[in-house]
Amino acid sequence: MPTLESLRRKIQSAEDLQSVVKTMKALAAANIWQYEQAVEALADYSHTIEMGLQIVLSERSVPVGLTHSPAGERLGAVVIGSDQGMVGRFNEQVITYALDKMNELQIGPENRKLLSVGLRMTARLSAARQPISQSFSVPSSIAGITPLVQELLVWIENWREQQNLDRVVIFHNRPRPAANYEPNMVYLLPINLAWLKRLQQKPWSTRVLPTFTMDWESLFSALIRQHFFVALYQSLAESLASENASRLASMQAAEKNIEEQLDELHTQFHQERQRSITEELLDIVSGFEALTSENRD
Repeated sequence: MPTLESLRRKIQSAEDLQSVVKTMKALAAANIWQYEQAVEALADYSHTIEMGLQIVLSERSVPVGLTHSPAGERLGAVVIGSDQGMVGRFNEQVITYALDKMNELQIGPENRKLLSVGLRMTARLSAARQPISQSFSVPSSIAGITPLVQELLVWIENWREQQNLDRVVIFHNRPRPAANYEPNMVYLLPINLAWLKRLQQKPWSTRVLPTFTMDWESLFSALIRQHFFVALYQSLAESLASENASRLASMQAAEKNIEEQLDELHTQFHQERQRSITEELLDIVSGFEALTSENRD
């Protein structure tokens, strides 16, 4: 039977943990909002890039090399997970989805190059015996996304130039309604030819068509790099929003369990306290009866 003191310690520990969980819930909710805002703000930048591509493509056809994958394909993949725990099956869902998709593409591990984002994702990919070229930590804020995207772009460019790797995809979780998420795959290379053709054939919004003086290939390459930047930035921001949504759900479940445990501990405490008071009263009554009996004698 636990003592009153031990029950007090357990209640205090549970209340301290409850306070931590509530703080983490608040942080997760705030982080979800800021990452979702970052994704929404990125839409305008993406639209500007598409407008630039629309002007550039109005003067020349799409380069074939960027829109077709060679025979005997090799795959480069950026797999985004988390550094921290308490996110449920967040990492497991991404890695299961990524492995299934890579197997569907019939590209074996020997023809894969992986960039892992997130320490826990790196551990799971290593356990699955996947060829990791480099691992990165997950950004802790919006300000950390841009430097990471720039590092990833350098690796992807090296893949293209040094290893003739022309198929690159991103695997990450993206938010869904009701604080949920789902795994997603984004193609970086080859570039979607249908998308470029739609931009090429899309009518300009005004009668005055903008022009440019830069070298066509340099401008096109710069716009494509910005397109890659947007895709990677959006994937990271969506993954961070999903991670915090998963953490929020985990904290809500933990808070419910703590509340149930506190209710049980408080019930035990009151029962034990009542039992202790009853025993003290019985001792007092017994002592009183003993004293009165002696006095009568």
